[in-house]
Amino acid sequence: MQAPVIFLTGASSGLGAELARHYSARGAVLGLAARRGAALEALAAELPGRCHAYPLDVTDAPALSAAAADFIGRAGVPDLVIANAGISVGTLTGPIEDLPAFRRVMAVNVLGMVHTFQPFVAAMKEMRRGRLVGISSVAGIRGMPGAGAYCASKAAAIAYLESLRVELVGSGIGVSCIVPGYIATPMTAVNKYPMPFLLPAGLAARRIARQIDRGARYAVVPWQMGLVAKLLRLLPDPLFDRLFSRAGRKPRGLSL
Repeated sequence: MQAPVIFLTGASSGLGAELARHYSARGAVLGLAARRGAALEALAAELPGRCHAYPLDVTDAPALSAAAADFIGRAGVPDLVIANAGISVGTLTGPIEDLPAFRRVMAVNVLGMVHTFQPFVAAMKEMRRGRLVGISSVAGIRGMPGAGAYCASKAAAIAYLESLRVELVGSGIGVSCIVPGYIATPMTAVNKYPMPFLLPAGLAARRIARQIDRGARYAVVPWQMGLVAKLLRLLPDPLFDRLFSRAGRKPRGLSL
């Protein structure tokens, strides 16, 4: 049986690193992309299987195109392309100094996903197989105070992935939108508020991989957060506003 071929962004730490470990243990040939080159190389050296590392920023479309071409040349057309790269920072609309954070979060979390998929679509269409997987967040279900950039970016990712899924019907390419709840990673370590159903990153990676294996079009991980998300969606706006206006907020001004 041929080893699966997988390209993954945001691979140097957190969920991305655990997805890389999970798929490497299953014998996959991996293409790993991330900004932090040293951490990426260290992870690649740790993994037991074949692995190609691409230090890059997902906002750099030409860099991703070059990485995709190189990876296809070395490993073949991927079975999976997982757009996992993402950043989170507290933001407020009033202070002008938060505008760069808004731009950066949207660029990484939305356009970075488009940049990740685009170079692979033509080759996957030609093979009439493969799956594009986007990692969104339950933060995209309803807007939370002090997290306008992150919530907006994840809502945009959910809508984009749905559009892409329908766009590719009949092409042989599947699309999965994975919507995690809280995962114990460096991104969530700065949160000073309760995080219900918090999952260790390794367990989250295994559950996400299970959803991908079954070809899920849309899946919330863990399922309990899916129920919470549905309930939040059903709350009338006045009640939602009253309940969440004083919700905990992610710190502003973190390094992006």
